[in-house]
Amino acid sequence: QAHLAESGGGLVQPGGSLRLSCAADGFTLDYYTVTWFRQAPGKERDGLSCIDRSDRTTYYEDSLKDRFTIFRDNDRNTVSLQMSSLEAEDTAIYSCAADMSMTCPHNPHNPEATRLWGQGTQVTVSS
Repeated sequence: QAHLAESGGGLVQPGGSLRLSCAADGFTLDYYTVTWFRQAPGKERDGLSCIDRSDRTTYYEDSLKDRFTIFRDNDRNTVSLQMSSLEAEDTAIYSCAADMSMTCPHNPHNPEATRLWGQGTQVTVSS
């Protein structure tokens, strides 16, 4: 059965870095468009970044482009989100979702195809 699992979350000090991974089990993630989201306490889920089936990337917040990088590792069947210069405001549950859209959606909450979601990983930025 197809399954997605996020890993790499944890506690990090302000200014630190983390690499989150979204690993696929039961299917080849390279054939899917993958989007990273986060949901902070008391807030709605936000789309962060997306990589499509042609490895074109989209960042849904301009402010993230300098700090977050999305990329694939096909040997490991993962899509990762490298995060740097982390701030307290980055504290959230981070989740990935995969779907068979050809391109990243203009609205990250409105993909062309049905999504498979991971369970999420907690990132806490605190001193």
